[in-house]
Amino acid sequence: MNSNEKLAIHELLYKSAYGYDSRTIDMLANCYAEEAVMTMRIADGELIGPFEGHKEIMKMMIGAMESQTDKRMHNISNIFFEKEGDEAATVLSSLTLTAVENGSIQLLTTGIYRDEVVKVGGSWKILKRHLDLELPF
Repeated sequence: MNSNEKLAIHELLYKSAYGYDSRTIDMLANCYAEEAVMTMRIADGELIGPFEGHKEIMKMMIGAMESQTDKRMHNISNIFFEKEGDEAATVLSSLTLTAVENGSIQLLTTGIYRDEVVKVGGSWKILKRHLDLELPF
């Protein structure tokens, strides 16, 4: 996998975070493959999900957005490739989640994303996403 492909995957992860934080639904939705699956675990608790398929993932995310009164910022860092291929890759990244509300900022949680990404029609998409969060928020 060349550096241009890796950069495109980095941008995919950033767009997913920015799409959620800015509530730019089209941008967020475009990050996921139609057959995508998402799961999460909070502080060694029970597995949440799976949310299966593009529509179910978006329904979950939009529902979460609607319940939030704060302004979220998903900061993605420490991105590295566990597996690389021309059409698929496994990527790990760190999450630092902050929120602003009523004039103050706070750290909500940290976590690790494990994403399986695939090339669909020349663009990278998230096929499988698992998020381990350190603390509930």
